[in-house]
Amino acid sequence: MSARIAAHVADFPAEALPRSTLHAAKRALLDGLGVMLAASGESPEVRPFVAYAAANGEGRASILGHGLRVSAEMAAFANGAMAHALDFEDAFDAAPSHPDAALLPAALAIAEAHGPVHGRDLLAAIAVGCDLVCRLGLSLRREMEAGGWYPPPILGAFGAVAAAARLRRLDAGQARDAFSLMLCQAVMPGEIKYSRDTVIRAIREAFPAQAAVKAAALARAGVRGFEAPFEGKAGFFRLFAESQFDPAAILDGLGEHFWIEQLTLKRWPACRGTHAYIEAVQALRATHGLAPEQIARITAIGGDVQRMLVEPAEQKRSPATVIDAKFSIPYTIAAALLDPEVTLESFAPDLLADPERRRLAALVDYEQRPDWGRDRAASGGLRVQLRDGRTLKYWVEIAAGHPSAPLSDEALTAKFLDCAARANRPFAPGEAEALAAAIWSLDTARDSGATLVPI
Repeated sequence: MSARIAAHVADFPAEALPRSTLHAAKRALLDGLGVMLAASGESPEVRPFVAYAAANGEGRASILGHGLRVSAEMAAFANGAMAHALDFEDAFDAAPSHPDAALLPAALAIAEAHGPVHGRDLLAAIAVGCDLVCRLGLSLRREMEAGGWYPPPILGAFGAVAAAARLRRLDAGQARDAFSLMLCQAVMPGEIKYSRDTVIRAIREAFPAQAAVKAAALARAGVRGFEAPFEGKAGFFRLFAESQFDPAAILDGLGEHFWIEQLTLKRWPACRGTHAYIEAVQALRATHGLAPEQIARITAIGGDVQRMLVEPAEQKRSPATVIDAKFSIPYTIAAALLDPEVTLESFAPDLLADPERRRLAALVDYEQRPDWGRDRAASGGLRVQLRDGRTLKYWVEIAAGHPSAPLSDEALTAKFLDCAARANRPFAPGEAEALAAAIWSLDTARDSGATLVPI
């Protein structure tokens, strides 16, 4: 298996990508770049990572939104901290993950520092790496959380190193070495979910993004890895899933079908698991004129995945950090009740202690559906008891943003422009629009690094 994956990563021809896959890669890149730019100006949590990168590696790669040039490894580190800081990046609902959060910072850094990289080659690296993350997630037959791990950054790390291997032009043997070197680095403990004051959940993608650049560089320099980093006796699947996995989920259709075409691109800047509840509140407001003062009790209904967004109950009803608010169903329900739309402004730090938000969040209880597994991670329901005795209900089978109800290209461009306007360094008039246009035509660009990162 490891040999087949490595050969696919190294040898799949960019020219063989279907047009639909190329377009999906452009959408993922536009979305991810915009979110990182917004985080450069909106997220104080990324500042120590920017400062560390700026002080530890001069080079040709850009720290987004800051006008600083550093080594590829340090750029991936700083930009990786931005990739998830706002929790606004893409997701894969079928096997909950963020396939491009570590991949894009690593790929952009390499395209700049080790280019020129043709735009089509960059898009191919994104498509191949993203697809691997999704396949790894789909293959698991034992949840990584059972071993105390937090899956998204771990899964994403292997997509990031796949993209890095392609962009550094590694052969199949070197790509397998790079996966081995990533296996030596890719960890993220489940404790990330429980500590009240930590912001590691926000900046977590800094670590796999940096590791991907490092792993590809070391493999290119001749560092030998393992024969079977994925399926080996003590490889990825043994370590993270007790060897309980389905090889067919990885190998069937490899190079023929690309899961990047099935990503969710977010409408709301919060954990994907909260989106069904935001959508339900907005539907009840539109249909019944639901107002905060009418509400006596709110019951959020979901599955095991959503439980981490309501527990510990007191922490989720009164989050201490912005990232915890974004991982809180009670807080996002309160925001959806009070704000005309749930936007980045809904998570301003000074709103976390707002008495009305906390009052509404305290009204939220949770009811778990025992028949809802990981395949219902983007589903949810609300039962709202009103003070006049009425009960309102609303179910969301799969929240907006999913491929079945996607953001249009026009809406995605608008999201990018709004995010770019929040960057640490302001864009000149028309510059953000030009950057968006460049991404939509990236498959014709001879030097993607120079095209994408003039900022």
